[in-house]
Amino acid sequence: MHLAETQLVTPGRRTQSAVSAAPEPPAQWHRVLTLLANVSLFIGTRAIWTQAASHRPPVAAAISVCYASILVCGVLALVVRRARSLARLDAAVLVTAVVLALCAWAMNHGGSDEAVLTTQAARELAAGHSVYGHPWPWLFQKGIALTTTFDGGYDYTYGYPPLAPLLTAPLLWIGHGGAPATAVSTGALIIGTVVLWRMLPVQWRSAATMACLGFGFLPTYGREGYPAITALALLIPVVVRWPRIGQGGRLGAAGLARAACLGAACAAQQLPWFLTPFLLAGIYAVRRGELGGRAAALVVARIAGVAATVWLLINTYFVVSEPGTWLSGIALPLIQGATLHGQGLVGVSLYFTNGSDRLDWYGQASMLLAAALLGLLILFMRRLGPAATVLPWCAFYLATRSQDGYYLMMTPLWLAAAITAPPSEFTRAWQPRPRLLTGPHRRPALVAAAVLLVAPALVSAVVAVTGKPPLRTEIAAVRRGAADANVLTGLTLRVTNTDDSALEPHFMLTVGQGLRQYWTILRGPATLPAHTTAGYVIRPTDGKFTLPGPKARLRLRVFTPTPQTLSSMDLHLRVRGTGVRAGRSG
Repeated sequence: MHLAETQLVTPGRRTQSAVSAAPEPPAQWHRVLTLLANVSLFIGTRAIWTQAASHRPPVAAAISVCYASILVCGVLALVVRRARSLARLDAAVLVTAVVLALCAWAMNHGGSDEAVLTTQAARELAAGHSVYGHPWPWLFQKGIALTTTFDGGYDYTYGYPPLAPLLTAPLLWIGHGGAPATAVSTGALIIGTVVLWRMLPVQWRSAATMACLGFGFLPTYGREGYPAITALALLIPVVVRWPRIGQGGRLGAAGLARAACLGAACAAQQLPWFLTPFLLAGIYAVRRGELGGRAAALVVARIAGVAATVWLLINTYFVVSEPGTWLSGIALPLIQGATLHGQGLVGVSLYFTNGSDRLDWYGQASMLLAAALLGLLILFMRRLGPAATVLPWCAFYLATRSQDGYYLMMTPLWLAAAITAPPSEFTRAWQPRPRLLTGPHRRPALVAAAVLLVAPALVSAVVAVTGKPPLRTEIAAVRRGAADANVLTGLTLRVTNTDDSALEPHFMLTVGQGLRQYWTILRGPATLPAHTTAGYVIRPTDGKFTLPGPKARLRLRVFTPTPQTLSSMDLHLRVRGTGVRAGRSG
């Protein structure tokens, strides 16, 4: 035995010393996760650096330092020998990500239509004017997207709950355009990331950095001023370990704070409205399995009561000062009649067919699927409980507005639930089992119940997809610019209504996947009776339309509001030699 390993306890007696334990090495998967979070910071950084190098050298210098940090962290992630050192390295990666997010905001903070609307709403609020129900068309200058509606118009009003303007109003001094709103959403994203980082177990913290600030997509939404990012930040403390809310029948200070965050999130944007029923249903099922039905109902009632109180407090001023326009304003995304857009099932009617006379069924399919998924969660809580934060967004795949932002802006909640709400949290959750779903044939009965829940949504989706375009359109004449034959100044159309109801057509020409401004109708009936044909003369809103290149897809789209329909046709109007070709719809 080495002398260094022994010590005298009593005279004449030796014993082994208490040698300090060797430092705990980090798990290899923890190293890989830290490295992946670090690597994710490269995405999009070069474009910001290139922009900053020619306009703001100090920002470019800060980004260059961040590049050095990424490289050093990459080396250290693979060589550090202690778990504590790797945990500190996770903090360094987080700090680097925050600095990069701030640098990107410093270079691009003008925002999108969401930001300019939120900032204008904050200005109106600060001036003591009403916020809802007032159009602000002058905000939508070049580069700001327009939301087109089926009635041939555009939505220029603010259509979100009021928390974002309330938070933006004190920051109006920051700058013009949407900068104040982008500062709020970017700041909320950074704070939410730090909160998630702190609330996760140590070894999983880099996953928060990667999901929230890595890859570049969530910081982009923050810089565009989306109120949903503020809602996301408020939902993060709610979702982390959400099955334990109300454990033992007590909310405590932490539970009350999380319920308040839920109410505030619902006052920031409408997306939390869809998540809330799933969370409350899950909490009730878990608590009922632990405490019984009465106690579980009281827990959920207290959570809902606190959330509703906070939501009402944030909305009180608007409820009192402009109740009618406030109510229609916060419900606007559900009732505005916006045209089709997104990467979901609506793409069939938008891009792969010539339209549909049953577009209303997309919205019905979406709501039916949301209800069905909630029913499935309740029926199979022990199996589907871990996916409660993902299920609500599946319904948007069938909606008329199914853009991918509805899915990806809430992905940090998926991560939080995956780490802190594993299947083991739901092993004793209550699941309703009426007599028809028990007994020796319970498995076929449960499968049949699941099919019955989902079937109405699927049928509605099939009805929407298989609709036919109700308007058949032919190009009668093409008006071209005097100097350039590939510039259109007007079209003469012959339109036939094959539907059984009168339709109010509105025309636009689109290039690729995006929608553009409606063309002005110079001649033609506002309403086309059923089974009749009429001539229309239309012209571009700004007087001219430049035809795209020969490889671009040019489509004439005709929208009608009641019922909501779309009739599309491909156009081949570009001059090629001496010939001009035009397509035909239907």
